[in-house]
Amino acid sequence: MRSKRLITFVILSATLVMQLAVVQAHAVYAANQVTPSKGLIKEIRHELVTLPYYGLFDWLEGEMRPDGTLILRGEVVRPSTRKDAESRVKDIEGVDKVVNEIEVLPLSPSDDRVRAAIYRALFNANSPLFRYATRAVPPIHIIVKNGRVALKGVVATQQESQIAFMKARSVPGVFEVKNELRVESEASH
Repeated sequence: MRSKRLITFVILSATLVMQLAVVQAHAVYAANQVTPSKGLIKEIRHELVTLPYYGLFDWLEGEMRPDGTLILRGEVVRPSTRKDAESRVKDIEGVDKVVNEIEVLPLSPSDDRVRAAIYRALFNANSPLFRYATRAVPPIHIIVKNGRVALKGVVATQQESQIAFMKARSVPGVFEVKNELRVESEASH
């Protein structure tokens, strides 16, 4: 009986020691993971939005992971924009690895017509959204793939988001519109 208790005690002690080692290993791992700084995020964003051919028919975003990996996502109309985005951010201090998941949208004269028609609908001189068309970095992006439209970016009010959505839906040749526009006050949270 005494030997059974001794064996049980040894097994329980060994199990406890192993669990403590696992907890310590997780604590060391977590301590070595660094949350990306706002400065790093700002620098990545700056590099992406200042690409030479990045415009309102493209959308780029990135996810910076604590291990230094930057995941690039989005949709672009030119293959060169996809390559340029990766090459611009790979040498930024704090970025150890870049995973490029940016999709190049298919060539389509029909999609090009939809892009132009939505642009005219959203940003004509009488539109309340006209002021967004005059900015160097467009806050509203029009992504078109196979007649399906996604509006992405940031607008000042919920009403402007609704106006953009309604105007895009009214364009002939559009099969679907997703309104992914965020309102400035919500986007800052």
